Amino acid sequence: MEIRMDGRVALITGGSKGLGYAMGLKFAESGAQIALAARTDAEVTDAALRIAQASGQKAIGYVCDVADAEASKRLHQAVITDFESIDILVNNAAVTYFERVRNFQKKHFDLMFLVQVEAPFALAQRVLPGMIERRQGAILNVSSHAARHPAIDVGGRGGTVYGMCKAALERFSTGLASEVFDQGIAVNVISPGLVATPGVLHHNLINEDT
Repeated sequence: MEIRMDGRVALITGGSKGLGYAMGLKFAESGAQIALAARTDAEVTDAALRIAQASGQKAIGYVCDVADAEASKRLHQAVITDFESIDILVNNAAVTYFERVRNFQKKHFDLMFLVQVEAPFALAQRVLPGMIERRQGAILNVSSHAARHPAIDVGGRGGTVYGMCKAALERFSTGLASEVFDQGIAVNVISPGLVATPGVLHHNLINEDT
């Protein structure tokens, strides 16, 4: 049974390609208006245009590096100005480095946690007041099976920090869900598994034999 989203506004980070774009298109086809956020102007603008043309729904692309707290704040303000509200927040943006712990660079560690843990937390804080006032809303965080404990004998390919980020994101999701469920707000986390997105292909995580 198709779930209709008529009149809803969805903000999706990491929305110019891959899972973010696919979710934006599906939401739009279900009646939602779409705000896509990504770091590259041409890509996110083109993605929003394609969604609008395919669905007939309003869709706008916003350039935003969610690792930048001020940029994230400006993103929220811009979407509220253009759409008046945010009913659905999808935290999909990610940046990943696969390096083993002994060689992991601090700048990579800090950036991964900024994008995949701190940015979802900050955006949730920004959208929650409006959702609580309207007593309806949804926050969806995109995780990974990497959040699970790995087998000891797999040898490892440097995914420890990635798994840490996703585990933190999942604990944030369940904790926030327990705080706001009685105010009409749903918080969920999904682990879609290996999907042949540009990021997955870039890191050679999937191939024809997978």
